[in-house]
Amino acid sequence: MIIGLDVGGTHTDVVLLGPEGVLARTKEVTDQENLVDTVLRGVDGVLGDIDPGKITRVVLSTTLTTNSVIRNTLTPVGMVVAAGPGMDPELHAIGPSFHVVKGALDHRGAEIAALDKEAVKKAFALIREKGIRAIGLVTKFSVRNPSHEEVIEKAAKGLFDTVFCGHRLSGVLNFPRRIASCWLNAGVHDAFSSFSKAVKEAFQARGIIAPVHVLKADGGTFSLDAALECPGETVLSGPSASVMGAIPHAPSAKDVLVLDIGGTTTDMAVLIDKVPVLEPLGAEVGGVKTLFRALKSVSIGLGGDSELKLKGKELLIGPDRKGPALCLGGPVPTPTDAMAVLGFFEGGDRAAALKGMETLGRDLGMETEAVSRFVLKSLCEKIRDAAFSMVDGINARPVYTLHEMLEGYVVKPEALLVMGGPAAVLAPGLGEACGLESSAVPDWGVANAIGAALARTTCAVTVLADTQRGFVRAPEEGYSAEAPIAFNMDDAIALAKKLVREKALRLGADVKGLEVEVLEAQEFSMMRGYRRAGRNIRVRAQVKPGLIRNGGIV
Repeated sequence: MIIGLDVGGTHTDVVLLGPEGVLARTKEVTDQENLVDTVLRGVDGVLGDIDPGKITRVVLSTTLTTNSVIRNTLTPVGMVVAAGPGMDPELHAIGPSFHVVKGALDHRGAEIAALDKEAVKKAFALIREKGIRAIGLVTKFSVRNPSHEEVIEKAAKGLFDTVFCGHRLSGVLNFPRRIASCWLNAGVHDAFSSFSKAVKEAFQARGIIAPVHVLKADGGTFSLDAALECPGETVLSGPSASVMGAIPHAPSAKDVLVLDIGGTTTDMAVLIDKVPVLEPLGAEVGGVKTLFRALKSVSIGLGGDSELKLKGKELLIGPDRKGPALCLGGPVPTPTDAMAVLGFFEGGDRAAALKGMETLGRDLGMETEAVSRFVLKSLCEKIRDAAFSMVDGINARPVYTLHEMLEGYVVKPEALLVMGGPAAVLAPGLGEACGLESSAVPDWGVANAIGAALARTTCAVTVLADTQRGFVRAPEEGYSAEAPIAFNMDDAIALAKKLVREKALRLGADVKGLEVEVLEAQEFSMMRGYRRAGRNIRVRAQVKPGLIRNGGIV
């Protein structure tokens, strides 16, 4: 049996899955100040009298990293950066103590300026003076040659509690995003480490000895232990749970809009022939642009508990959430109250909802039921506008899915899949507003938790070879070896597949059904005079994302 948890901003959804499907489900109010307690309440809610020893897998998505960025509660991080000629790193300064030191590599990884070790020591001293115990180390082109970062890392040993190097986070070139990724990773590490330790201890106390996995932004999972090495990858894991939960129900050969409507926000994404669209450059949250692989998603401040208020005669919905709906003891009217008035929501105090919507209707010159219908129609139209804007943004650039780049492809949504608490109520109105076939997915209230539970363990590896200089490297893996002049593309692909399989098993993947695919394979000849002096080869391979098969569930 598998437990899946989706820890959202308002509610935490939890499911228990067996070969026959969903065995139990629950929804808990999320306590942002104590996520561990929220997780445990959810687990207790679905376990009941079931023997915890029968649980074989636990997967959770968490808002911890995303909230740490948005609420500015990251651990203070000092940054030491070296770039050399060209871009001024100060343009991308981040954190309370950002230091640039001399030292440079060229685009092939050859040293063109020695690292200033004295400047590194001075930077460390200034960072420590501020009481900062976490640092990020980034040098330009470190994925081609990590030696400068490794020298700085060695010098930092014993001086700081948390140290992260940029070259281990991604094999993709992008200096500004690498700086931001390293800062975020170091900043969230302490909080994630505490969360991880508390979850492990609590599960063990309940007799759950199954491996615990965390959902990543790209819709894959890795073990809780592996997540400590790169907690930044858990950013935006909530929206990815929604996407994974929609995949089994998406029609083939169609572009589908996925809408997950929660209490505070609506998460939106796109599937192309059941495959999620990818954010090509990496996840972005709270204005921080990273290299962490992520599904393309957009979150907007519209949900069932969004505040309803008037600006003159204009109805405003969200983005603020002042608390639960009036019918559940909240302070202001919300779309949930409109549903309660119309008989779509049976929980709570309908009289309180009626009173709030009556006041709103009086100011708009509308009867209570009429204004309630107007609220839901307006909510659907605002979600439609945001969804179509997201699609326009996707089409403004080359379209990438998890498996490939679709050159010249234009996304044209043909259907809607809706999930979240109000999915069954809003799906018809959303379909009408969008002019599309629309339906609520089965188990719409916990589909995101099901998606988290069934997501595969995924990872990617980049192999870089320069036969003229005689090396082959996989920067994220710390792999480096000599490359003979005869080293070719086939050799690089074989090495990339080997390394990605090994990495997947370390991250907690099941050896059965481990599918590896090559995402990118490029080769350039390096000439000296009129003769080829060597090859420059780049290969990127990944474990194919998707859903595990658990009896008859998928």
